[in-house]
Amino acid sequence: MIHQEAPRIHTDRLILGELKPEDARTMFFYRSSPEVGKYQSWQPKSEQEVEAFIRKVNRTGFNVKDTWCQLGIYLKNSLELIGDMGVHFLPPDDKQIEIGFTISPSHQRNGYATEAVHALLDHAFRNLGKHRVIASVDPKNTASVRLLEKMGMRKEGLFRKSIWTGADWVDDLRYGLLAEEWTGADHA
Repeated sequence: MIHQEAPRIHTDRLILGELKPEDARTMFFYRSSPEVGKYQSWQPKSEQEVEAFIRKVNRTGFNVKDTWCQLGIYLKNSLELIGDMGVHFLPPDDKQIEIGFTISPSHQRNGYATEAVHALLDHAFRNLGKHRVIASVDPKNTASVRLLEKMGMRKEGLFRKSIWTGADWVDDLRYGLLAEEWTGADHA
C-alpha cells in the first residue's frame, strides 16, 4: 500500500486539506456539540480522542482502497478549521467513494458545505477518475438532503432504522451520482 497525502483543494473561500493534530480542539468543539451530534455516528468524548483520530487517518493516507480519509475544511483567508469531510474509498474496484461532511454550527448557513461538497465531487470525478460517489444521510437532516440534491445526487434507497447513533436506531437515506452525470458548473 502506497501512502498518498491528502490533496489541497482550493475554492473561492475554502481550502480542503489534511487535518492537523493541532486542529483537535476546534474539531472536538463542533463535533461534540448536540446540534452536530444528532446527525453523526461519531461523537468524540475528548480532545485527545480527536487528536488520535486525526493521527490515525493521516497515517492511512488518501485514496487507499477500503479506508476512510478525513479532510479539514478551512477558511482560505484565516486558515480557521470550520468543518471536515469524510471520504471512504470503497472496495473492490477502487472506482467508487462515499462522502460525508460536517460544518461547525457557527459557520452553517453560509454556503460553505455546498462549496466544499462541490469541490470534492469535482476532484473525485475529474482528478481521481471515480465512477460513482454515494452519500448517506439521516432523512431528518433536511439541510444535507437539500445540498445533496442540489449537487445532482439522486435518492437511491431508504434503509429503515439501520444506523445506531449510540442512543437510537435511525433511518439512512442513500444518494448517488455517476461521473457521466456530473457537470460541475451546473451545481455550484
